[in-house]
Amino acid sequence: MARKVDFLVVGSGIAGLSYALKVAEHGSVCVISKTQIQETNTRYAQGGIAAVVEKPDSYKKHFEDTMSCGSGLNNESIVRMVVKEGPKMVHDLMNWGTQFDKKPSGHFDLAREGGHSEKRVLHHKDNTGFEIQRALTEKVLNHPNITVIPHCFAVDLITQHHLGKQIKRQDSNIECYGVYTLDLNNNKIETILTKNTMIATGGIGNLYLSTTNPLISTGDGIALVYRAKGIIENMEFVQFHPTAFYNPIERPSFLITEALRGFGAILKTTDGKPFMHKYDDRESLAPRDIVARAIDTELKMRGDYFVHLDCRHLDSDELKSKFPNIYEECLKRRIDITKECIPVAPAAHYLCGGIKIDNNGQTSIKNLYAAGEVSSSGLHGANRLASNSLLEAVVFSDKAAKASIQNLSQSKFVEKIPDWNDDGTTLPEEMVLITQSQKEVQQIMTNYVGIVRSNLRLKRALTRLEILYLETEVLYKKSKLSLRLCELRNLINVGYLVIKMAKERKESKGLHYNIDFPPEINL
Repeated sequence: MARKVDFLVVGSGIAGLSYALKVAEHGSVCVISKTQIQETNTRYAQGGIAAVVEKPDSYKKHFEDTMSCGSGLNNESIVRMVVKEGPKMVHDLMNWGTQFDKKPSGHFDLAREGGHSEKRVLHHKDNTGFEIQRALTEKVLNHPNITVIPHCFAVDLITQHHLGKQIKRQDSNIECYGVYTLDLNNNKIETILTKNTMIATGGIGNLYLSTTNPLISTGDGIALVYRAKGIIENMEFVQFHPTAFYNPIERPSFLITEALRGFGAILKTTDGKPFMHKYDDRESLAPRDIVARAIDTELKMRGDYFVHLDCRHLDSDELKSKFPNIYEECLKRRIDITKECIPVAPAAHYLCGGIKIDNNGQTSIKNLYAAGEVSSSGLHGANRLASNSLLEAVVFSDKAAKASIQNLSQSKFVEKIPDWNDDGTTLPEEMVLITQSQKEVQQIMTNYVGIVRSNLRLKRALTRLEILYLETEVLYKKSKLSLRLCELRNLINVGYLVIKMAKERKESKGLHYNIDFPPEINL
């Protein structure tokens, strides 16, 4: 028997939970999470949330910084909307219990990060995402209209296809009726029918060998919508955070927040020489795409595996006070940041493309919304401005909640959805078939579709990935569903989209840098 809810939320980070809280007064809500509700990309966000909350900052400055960072490929009207909605969204987060750091005067203790012309980043020490996740989780778990189902994996969206109707990609009349889910505790498949579905599953970091994302970030939401024939865009713009703690045996990589550079930390080569002045006048506070490419260039020229982030000249007491989490985590890794440089290297961090949405968070599929990193709203353009991600997530969750509430009276449950057919299939005989394929996907993407690309590398990546796709589809069709197999399939889907869209862009813009199209010879 299918479960029925008015609003289904796939994902439990800031986008999913803020949406759930706003629609919960208007109907029943179900939030499903692949692991625990607290384990999300949001939880690992250190820096903060960017918003214009006091002078001399202004909406105009925030708009210009966002557009400049995105290489002008941003949607101007979306940028203006998000920037203006920022202060109200901060107020909502605080009403839900989030605590942002303040000065003794009572004003916010604002930080500055790369690409920002003013201090405008609200934060809670150096673990802002953890604080936001804590507040939202407590609120959601105590709400009588919200049911949370952990260890529940979304396998496929339910559309007209499951009623025997043919659907073509990007059809304007595709409708979402719910989701087939896999209970990871007993491996049983359940049908959840709903009038409104919110996809808020986060990013794709585990497409790469080195990432700051939690291991659950396997592009699930994007793959769901792609297979349902929804529109996906801008997948070539994968942001690598310039400063992840270098430890090749650690996954995910520990993030060293950009706010540390905003506080005065300096990037240097391993022999102690600053180098960012060679690449940008803003030096260590240049936008992330520039800093990541600069580090990548230095590593390739010198044959090193990491560069140094030097905090030794900063006030040690203030450093430990403002960045207690980083101080403690680096100590665990035998680095005292007040006395020693931090070894850092770029790691896959954030996807600026994804499921195409409009200004209400509506996807190309009716009754289906998306928000957060899984979506492509037009805010980020070719490169995300630091700390605009949490802002985007909460703004579009708010817009999607309002649209979903209006849509509630116009939509209905679609009955006669067939149960998932999992009869006659078995588990793979050897797990190595899945684990080895996943390693190969990550190696292909890291070596050929990373910070710097070329036409030859992209062609080779596509050829290699197609072989893995065919092998995995054969395995999928004859195997009983499992989390690892579904994640592998999703990673291959998403990897294909990144490569395909990278091949289609005949220029170097922002996070997509192709040596065959240097910036001065764009076509």
